Amino acid sequence: MEQAGEYRIAAARELVWQGLNDPDVLARCIDGCQSMDKLADDRFDAAVKAKIGPVSALFKAELSLEDIAAPASYTINANVKGGPAGFGKGKAEVNLEADGADTILRYAVKASVGGKLAQVGSRLIDGAARKMADDFFLAFGREISGAEPVAGKPAEAAPVYETGGQWKIWVAVFVALILAMIFAF
Repeated sequence: MEQAGEYRIAAARELVWQGLNDPDVLARCIDGCQSMDKLADDRFDAAVKAKIGPVSALFKAELSLEDIAAPASYTINANVKGGPAGFGKGKAEVNLEADGADTILRYAVKASVGGKLAQVGSRLIDGAARKMADDFFLAFGREISGAEPVAGKPAEAAPVYETGGQWKIWVAVFVALILAMIFAF
């Protein structure tokens, strides 16, 4: 699975960066988030209750950050487990670009899933991940600036790699990213 997106957030890049690295802000913005714990500056654990088609489960995610270039970009690696519902692995590249008083947030995710999730079908997973990402960024934009973020045109997707890839910012940072961004992935 691959997804990419762009959002304009009415806040300074440094403020957006702080929000993306604050477990309390993330937990408030991810629908179904049961917990979000910052273990280190570059590691988070999260638990998100989500339903994708007929599959409903508590997904536990181990997230690590690499290639950190504060406050401009990082890569999120995710390992998501949903017990009998399945599992997911992937990466998300997140880039923040200052544009006047606003910030353009871009992400690109590549992820693979297994177990019952893989049986649901890629269209359903992609649709659920896109909705979760949009919901996350809508909530995140409100949390950070008090204004609605504006979605941009998604970037072209690269070929899918079954063994992993880029995961979506915190959701899709989570369920997809994670399902978010999961996140999201």
